[in-house]
Amino acid sequence: MNKAFVKESDDDEDDAVAEPALPPGTRNYMTVAGHARMREEFERLVKVERPELVQVVSWAAGNGDRSENGDYIYGKKRLREIDRRLRYLTKRLDNAVVVDPAAQGDNDQVFFGATVTVCFLGDSQGAESTYQIVGIDEADAGQGRISWISPLARALMKAREGDTVRFQSPVGVREVEIVEVRYE
Repeated sequence: MNKAFVKESDDDEDDAVAEPALPPGTRNYMTVAGHARMREEFERLVKVERPELVQVVSWAAGNGDRSENGDYIYGKKRLREIDRRLRYLTKRLDNAVVVDPAAQGDNDQVFFGATVTVCFLGDSQGAESTYQIVGIDEADAGQGRISWISPLARALMKAREGDTVRFQSPVGVREVEIVEVRYE
């Protein structure tokens, strides 16, 4: 079927996944491990996934009618997704400022890269959690990695062990006491 009769385009921008944005005027801070993971993903896409997909699409294009050729249609769509991700990774890696948390030394204050154990005060009295403050591209709350621009991380910045800080969470204002600060 002709593309004129279906809602389909070569630039599927509405399929784009919203990537985390940096606040204006800030740098893209990353830990060494986060930078390595992002670099590894970039290399895998460029050297493995994209070349294999190009071969499949090339083979599918040679089979004739492309309008009903699933390998061709889905291969082209996946190529656009890979290219979009590669552009994103290129921008992020080019603008990255890599910070090594281990280079901080014996610092008892919270800065980027710190691993902080906190004790929640109030509702969940005594509940302890450990978070590492990382870049926005490597944040994963389930793994205990929070972005340096998150409300909790901003509240923890420059605080010391034993300090109590308040921050605005989705459930309201919360208080935490800093139990331990370490750099790994």
